[in-house]
Amino acid sequence: MAMPVPVLELARSRDAQPVAALSRRYVEAGLSPAWTAARILRAVADPDTTVLCARLARELIGAAIMQYGDDTAHLALLVVGPGQRRRGLGRQLVTWLEASAVVAGTFVIRLELRSSNQAAARFYEALGYRATGTVTGYYDGVEDALRMQRQLARSGTVLP
Repeated sequence: MAMPVPVLELARSRDAQPVAALSRRYVEAGLSPAWTAARILRAVADPDTTVLCARLARELIGAAIMQYGDDTAHLALLVVGPGQRRRGLGRQLVTWLEASAVVAGTFVIRLELRSSNQAAARFYEALGYRATGTVTGYYDGVEDALRMQRQLARSGTVLP
């Protein structure tokens, strides 16, 4: 019997609450929730934002939100449930969003992450992201953020 594989699909309005719950539990733990269901619902409806969901047998196991600007895109949220980590799902979500940024003509991706989250920093570094600075007190005034960015190829392919 074949093992089920995660399916990536654009979020629908009904996904707002489950994505918010994933974020609250695994990304925003200990902070005031920034990614509320209402905010995610607005992101789903925003033509300049992509909310991408990862499902395994209909269960939401990960999500990502990318906001597109004229010159840069902002990876605003990436969350993968702990049972799915280190299996390539985060990479799949980011790669899908990076490819859509290139199609949209956006070649610089920026993001922030908790400065204490060394595993996430290593993950992004492995994908080609580089630290560009820190922001003191970015998260509720209690935790600093590490800012990172990646330059994508203009030829339509993503740089390794």
